[in-house]
Amino acid sequence: MYLKELHIMNFRNYEKLDLKLHSGINLIYGKNAQGKTNLLESIYVLGLTKSHRSFIDHSLIKEGEDSSYLMGILSYGILDTKLEIGFDFKKKKLKCDSEEVKKISDYISKMNIIIFYPDDLELVKGSPSIRRRFLNTELSQLYSTYFILLNDFNRLLKMRNEFLKKMNKKESVDENYFQILTNYYIEKSVSIFKMRKKLLDKINEYAPNIYENITGHSGFHIQYVPSVSFSSYQIEIMKQEMNDKITKMKEVEIKLGTSMVGPHRDDFEFYLSDKNLKNYGSQGQQRVSVLAIKLAEIKIFKSQKGTSPILLLDDVFSELDGKKRSNLLDYIDSDIQTIITTTDLSNIDSEILKSAKKIEIENANIKSIEEVE
Repeated sequence: MYLKELHIMNFRNYEKLDLKLHSGINLIYGKNAQGKTNLLESIYVLGLTKSHRSFIDHSLIKEGEDSSYLMGILSYGILDTKLEIGFDFKKKKLKCDSEEVKKISDYISKMNIIIFYPDDLELVKGSPSIRRRFLNTELSQLYSTYFILLNDFNRLLKMRNEFLKKMNKKESVDENYFQILTNYYIEKSVSIFKMRKKLLDKINEYAPNIYENITGHSGFHIQYVPSVSFSSYQIEIMKQEMNDKITKMKEVEIKLGTSMVGPHRDDFEFYLSDKNLKNYGSQGQQRVSVLAIKLAEIKIFKSQKGTSPILLLDDVFSELDGKKRSNLLDYIDSDIQTIITTTDLSNIDSEILKSAKKIEIENANIKSIEEVE
């Protein structure tokens, strides 16, 4: 899988851009604040319908304009797929091969993207909601059913919280209906728990070796911290243990008017041996740990979907020393389309420079293009 063409209209600081991309490595370079990161963001939005930098769609529209449009031609070998996304201040429209796509779950599985950018440090240092968002994004790309499952859960969570608020106010509620609702809530929760655990286990198959190969240090792993300490990941045991915890927490939930048990309270942690990297890791260790799990995802996508994802690296090389940069490049295979932004081509290995398409960006326009040698 690779993105052959990208067309941008009124996105961030771009008025119009038409770009053909190489199936291998693409280097997007130029001075700061010229639009390199915005270009990567447009690819991310084209694939996943949402930005990794903003929760508000209309903030992506170029200042002074009332809508934005992105189009890409995605190649699967001999087959091409045309993806389109347009949005204004009120609505968003998705198309695949000129046919409107009503369900986001049917769209986001088309184009698989893994991105690494400087703010990814928040994946280690930030709040649990950032890590849950990571899990939700990656699982939605891997399994269209996960996106549907997550939406079902969020709907049930909202309904359950409304009941708890009424109970907090001593309003009359149908206890039987509330229990039926809770049973459905537990069922959806357990499915999410299992899928998250499966993904994190897969990451732990690959990430420790990647971390060690880049840094020379062993012992890296991530640890799932669900809101229920399950004794087993067998479905019926999980349902029972979650129900037991909800029963124990019922008075607290009513007092607070919100559900205290469920995947919306999940977290996971980064460790180097027994050291929690959030609290005791250096910035360098934190940065490479995020990079390790992102590179592990490449192997997971290949195994699960039979095709390589598109890898976006936003100003990664300036944050790594020469040896780590070299070790990182060992993981960029020729069959993975990789789009790298940098302010300085001297950060890039000479062999990579020879095999890369080089695109210079200035003031949200293409200043120069140098094809692969």
